[in-house]
Amino acid sequence: MNVALITGGQQGIGLGIALALAGAGFRVVIAAEVAEQAMVVKEALARLGVGAVYLHHDLRRIDGVGALMDRVEAAVGPVTCFVSNAGVPAKHRGDVLEVTAESFDQVLAVNLRGGFFLAQEVALRMASRTSRHYRSMTFVTSVSAGMVSADRAEYCISKAGASMMAQAFAVRMAPLDVGVFELRPGIIDTAMTAGVREKYTARIGAGLVPMARWGEAADVGAVMVPIATGAMRFATGAVIPVDGGLSVARL
Repeated sequence: MNVALITGGQQGIGLGIALALAGAGFRVVIAAEVAEQAMVVKEALARLGVGAVYLHHDLRRIDGVGALMDRVEAAVGPVTCFVSNAGVPAKHRGDVLEVTAESFDQVLAVNLRGGFFLAQEVALRMASRTSRHYRSMTFVTSVSAGMVSADRAEYCISKAGASMMAQAFAVRMAPLDVGVFELRPGIIDTAMTAGVREKYTARIGAGLVPMARWGEAADVGAVMVPIATGAMRFATGAVIPVDGGLSVARL
């Protein structure tokens, strides 16, 4: 059975990925800090259909990664497709010279530290099982891993670190036929970007994005399917922009 675990899969890019994988025949498990009774979770499960599972997990609690994986395996079996997607933005946009330790620590605790130790637990369990079945790990970072926004430096730093994290797991897991990839979404229409929609709509209209539109969560989900199904297995370690050409260097 193909089992996908997606952190932050209840909304935004994570839900776009979850819907795409469910459509490709994966049994989907979404994990997030949001309470199971929250409307966003209920709506996500309704869209994903029968068989989808939601598990509460706070990425900051790295001592809970083993228990989370035990619950996943008890519910649906071993994970064959892991998507590290959950993340938080900077608490406030502002001058890099005024970033606070509180904001820096919060962003890195979730986007980097928490993401790493859950991925480590997933990788350990994959490594412990001899399998002829292709498996994958995908890290959803951002164009901010390589394109700086000085008004949210801590977020960019966390994504740059997550990019290297993906490379490290790619090298370690390659001999086990576990494909590891990094997806770098660009300007995607989600709740996280709602506060800057007017700003970026104007910039997209002025030519910031060559495809001249906002990205959708489904755009990222569509890229995830060939990764998860093994169609790209020999491209392990690849960094894949999903940004409508935003990150292409231009004169």
